[in-house]
Amino acid sequence: MTNTAPLPLLANIVDDLAEHGWSLQPLFASQTLTLELAEECRARAAQGALSPANIGRGSTQTVNEGIRGDRIQWLERGQSAACDRYLALLDELRLALNRGLYLGLEDYESHFALYPPGAFYQKHLDRFRDDDRRTVSAVFYLNQDWQPGQGGELRLYLADGSTRDVLPEAGSLLVFLSADMPHEVLPASRERLSLTGWFRRRGPGLS
Repeated sequence: MTNTAPLPLLANIVDDLAEHGWSLQPLFASQTLTLELAEECRARAAQGALSPANIGRGSTQTVNEGIRGDRIQWLERGQSAACDRYLALLDELRLALNRGLYLGLEDYESHFALYPPGAFYQKHLDRFRDDDRRTVSAVFYLNQDWQPGQGGELRLYLADGSTRDVLPEAGSLLVFLSADMPHEVLPASRERLSLTGWFRRRGPGLS
């Protein structure tokens, strides 16, 4: 695959979101880019650049590993060539979502997420109660040779009362509606890497 997302793949994501509220694409990015991003995540972790993730917003932010045990670092453009290529792919997806679903998505925010063995994230929604800008969630997985018995699935709680477990396999992109899809990250027996992010629409009073 090239570093440009194929149009049929983008169309599949748009159609899946419209029909089901979520989409899983097993080969969203090239193996080369996926490996580069995994190496960068591990290098940042080795440098101590990843910090325990917070729960809550603003003055209520706290670290509670009984709820969420990942370590993160936010992406910024210009940090690395691999990250810039990844953000360019996600911007193509943002434009496709706006064309197909008229969501008015303005930007995309993302961070590396590293879950040590045994870490998890309890069931939650990605949209904050006092900030509805997060509209579409996107999780890109960086884990080579992941096996079903190793755990680490992201469990989606679907509208019909059923659940769907998604293995964190390298190159897979999971996309879902932030306000409508409760989910959790199950503990794994090995280190689990991803890029987790949100497409955001313009908030009230923002220009």
